[in-house]
Amino acid sequence: MDALLKIYRQLLNSFGSQGWWPVTPPGHNIPVYDKGPRTSRQQLEVIFGAILTQNTAWKNVEKAITSLNSEELIDSKKILRMRKNRLAQLIKPSGYYNQKAIKLKEFCSHLKKRYNHNLKLMLEKPLKQLRKELLSVHGIGPETADSILLYAAGKPSFVIDAYTRRILSRYGLCSNNASYDELKLLFESRLKKDARLFNEYHALLVKLGKDCCNATPNCHVCPLSKGCERKII
Repeated sequence: MDALLKIYRQLLNSFGSQGWWPVTPPGHNIPVYDKGPRTSRQQLEVIFGAILTQNTAWKNVEKAITSLNSEELIDSKKILRMRKNRLAQLIKPSGYYNQKAIKLKEFCSHLKKRYNHNLKLMLEKPLKQLRKELLSVHGIGPETADSILLYAAGKPSFVIDAYTRRILSRYGLCSNNASYDELKLLFESRLKKDARLFNEYHALLVKLGKDCCNATPNCHVCPLSKGCERKII
């Protein structure tokens, strides 16, 4: 069995399904894949969340999303109409709020110019074409683009984050300085290209990174400890 698939099965058996995208504020839950397709509004909320979660914890993003929901601002037209300073204050809990306010407006501006705010039309584009387009938008890097592709568009684009790099390097599957693209290719070339699988796998790696394989690893509780070549005891 391929090592990556083995890791996935071990994590799934240990932690169970994570049901990501993370749950947003009450009344605005984004359904997991087996509960049917997302609405355009829910997809836009995912995109806003992907932008807001840059360099911060999800709990802080939840507070920012709650603020946007309270003002009924999961709406690209409304985001473009409001003053940047006002938007920045609403998303302040997410950190780097002035920069993120600009990034939200840049995405909404792109959506207006290219698609007249028709998010469905944008997300229906082929994966490679859409990824290239997203990377051309100010404030959207590879991790954010892949999060949008996977969690909003439901396309099989694996998301690489700091947890993934740390876990794979300690396990001996990549070097410490492996690039984002190298790690992405590692997953996508060895696993079935399936959005459900990529969604669950990424969520499980984040769970492992938070609970076990953090900066000071807790190897004694890690479900991968027996096969980890570089575990720290």
